Order: sequence, then C-alpha cells, then structure tokens
Amino acid sequence: MLSNGTPRGFPEKWLSTVTEPRVHEDKNGFFIYSISENCKVYFEEFYHFLEEIEKRCLVELGVLNYKTNRTSLDHQETISFYQARQIIVEQLLKTVYSFYSDSANLGVIMSPWCFGTVVLEKIEIYKERLVRGEATDPNLPDFPYYVFSYMNEIYKKTLLEVLGFPPEAFAMRWQYSELLKRYSRVLSDVNSSLQQILQTVKSRWNGSA
Repeated sequence: MLSNGTPRGFPEKWLSTVTEPRVHEDKNGFFIYSISENCKVYFEEFYHFLEEIEKRCLVELGVLNYKTNRTSLDHQETISFYQARQIIVEQLLKTVYSFYSDSANLGVIMSPWCFGTVVLEKIEIYKERLVRGEATDPNLPDFPYYVFSYMNEIYKKTLLEVLGFPPEAFAMRWQYSELLKRYSRVLSDVNSSLQQILQTVKSRWNGSA
C-alpha cells in the first residue's frame, strides 16, 4: 500500500485465485513474462519499486517546497528551476499512483527500467502540451519561459536521479517504442484479415440466401 492508502491493483489474493494465462507463479512469487524485455517481472518486486519511488518523490517535493519558500522573489531563475523540477517529479508521482492502483490492465506491470522509459515519454508529451497551451499546471508562473527552458534541460537527469537509474537506463526506450509499433502493425494486419474473412462469409451467406 502507498502512503496515501492506495491499495495494489493486483493484490496477492487476486493473483492466487484468478485464472489468467498471463499470470504465472514460481518459487519467487507471481509474475508475468515481459515479451519486450524477454524477462520475468514479479508483481511483488514491481509494487515494492513503486512504493520506494513514491517515498523518493515525496521527499524531493518536500525539499523543493522548502527551497522555494526560502528563495527571494528576486531570484526568478532559481525559482523557475525549482518549479520545473517540481513539475517533473509530480508527473512521476502521478504515474506511480496510476500504475500502482490499476486493476484492469496487466500491461502496467513492467520492469523498473521500462517504467522509467514510459514516464520519460509521458513527461515529454506533457511538456509539449504545456508549451502549446494545451494543458495547465499549478506550478507554472504567468511568464513560464524559464520554467520551460529548465524542463527541457533537466527532465532526463531529474528522472534518473529520483529513480536511482544509471544513464543507460533510457537507452532502451526506442527498442520498447519499436516493439510497440510492431505489435500495433501485427494487430492491424490481423484485424484487416478478420474483416476480409467476415466480409467473404457475409457475401457468400447473402448469395446463398
């Protein structure tokens, strides 16, 4: 359970009783097999990882709040740096809450590095939406130029620091993205084939009627 009382989306009781072909168990516990990473991902390890990241995020946000409150308004660039970092950490924390509580999609169960690449891309999308004015954030000042500049400069480093990852953790991101694209193409091809079969069956049925 997270510090705010959020329960695990897939608790052990559910795992031990569900009939789900993607859920397996060995001597180390329940797991799913990650095709993209070619490895086992254990539910207990995944949830423990998210619990630790939540703690890190909350500590980081507390430190940022303290520093911001003690910084003179004359130092707008310094405040903008803190605001940019706060936006990044809050988006990470938001993803932690979302994935931890998800009880409908086994796709959220993934390795720490894979989770990091997902958050990285989420922040890049969010950052672009902020710049285009398609989203708002309570940490943005009336004139957010410096905040945007610092976000572009520090978002990768900030994530690596809070997650406790080495720089190479994000080197796999394009492999994940490429695999997702391949799966999407396969599913699209399968869907097209099914539609063709259904159309053929329908035509023959109408012809024989």
